[in-house]
Amino acid sequence: MAGKTLWRSQTVYVVDYLFCYCVLGMWYVRQSVYTDFLPCHSGGGRRPLIPLSQSLLLNNYPPAKRSVALSLWAMTVIVAPICGPILGGWISDNYHWGWIFFINVPIGIVVILLSLQTIRGRETKITRQPIDIVGLVSLVIGIGCLQVMLDRGKELDWFSSNEIITLTVLSVVALLVLLIWELTDDHPIVDLSLFRSRNFTIGCVSISLAYMLYFGTIVLLPQLLQEVFGYTATWAGLASAPVGILPVILSPIIGRFAHKLDMRMLVTFSFIMYAVCFYWRAYTFEPAMNFAASAWPQFIQGFAVACFFMPLTTITLSGLPPERMAAASSLSNFLRTLAGSIGTSITTTLWSDRESLHHSQLTESINPYNPNAQQMYQKLENMGMTHQQASGYLAQQITNQGLIISANEIFWAAGGIFILLLVTIWFARPPFGSSGKASDGGGH
Repeated sequence: MAGKTLWRSQTVYVVDYLFCYCVLGMWYVRQSVYTDFLPCHSGGGRRPLIPLSQSLLLNNYPPAKRSVALSLWAMTVIVAPICGPILGGWISDNYHWGWIFFINVPIGIVVILLSLQTIRGRETKITRQPIDIVGLVSLVIGIGCLQVMLDRGKELDWFSSNEIITLTVLSVVALLVLLIWELTDDHPIVDLSLFRSRNFTIGCVSISLAYMLYFGTIVLLPQLLQEVFGYTATWAGLASAPVGILPVILSPIIGRFAHKLDMRMLVTFSFIMYAVCFYWRAYTFEPAMNFAASAWPQFIQGFAVACFFMPLTTITLSGLPPERMAAASSLSNFLRTLAGSIGTSITTTLWSDRESLHHSQLTESINPYNPNAQQMYQKLENMGMTHQQASGYLAQQITNQGLIISANEIFWAAGGIFILLLVTIWFARPPFGSSGKASDGGGH
């Protein structure tokens, strides 16, 4: 992550091989005690692929073509929202969820073979640097404990659990040690001096917070469709997938004309479209909603996604010398991924907690003194239900209503935060393209 050492192209082969090995292992041992061990190593192989591919593009393309390269890179990254939900849902519905791991292996092998052909002979210069052992250990402990805490927090009722409290304390202490150590070490594993750049700081904050909101709602939507509306995993995937259609079409076009555009305008448009789609979804989500009502906001949200990754990445990396691109790309992608994990935990926890609140409030209206409730009981009993069956039916309807209301509250809040983020991005200073560096005076 430090970026002091420019990795050889062979690093791509290593991390890709590690990823393939671990997902294959997870397929074989998906019912064993190793299912927690192998995903950790899979993450170790998967996480470097994005910053590695990004830094390779930036270092191998001339400055005039970097916007196009980043757009094509973003387009391939965005394909996941199209294929992932549909393919994963279809496999889960028709076979076994373990096969989801297995399909990564042939794809990984193809990537290794293509990489051998395309980046052979492009090894970069290696600068030997001392390994920051203290920083590395602090980073692993701090982020590891944080990730486990986020994953298990909801299951263990958060801070009512001693395990969660212990993980939180360990994470905070380790990250504080990391922060203090990295500010004073001569060869830090995390190059915090990057935050002296105004554009890098603003870009990291904007892309991390925006991705936290985006990813949290992406996780929420399929769960809502399956739990409330009875969608299968396949149909939930089909309803979520349209978000990736427009970015695939628009990303090359945006990259082609990026040098003529102000990146802040593109990001502003993206955040406005995110807010519009979240408000639209919050307004239309109701028990009688059909498939189109869930799919159309996802499709229109594609405009926001298309103007999200490439412009924000360009702003984040603008003004940095080539030798710092790898460090900047790694750190910004790390923070974005971490924000996505935090967003998932916050979203699912809020959804559950707010559902409990709304369920309690709605249940108060079901009493012998409410004529509407008695009328509903009478109607259900006339349909052949017993009083107990009618009570169970109404309880399920109340649960569904609580889930919908709490999800809509999250959508409303996410839309509002995107509007607030509009202000942040305008503190970045141009130029953002390849013609020059951002003003250093504004970066410190």
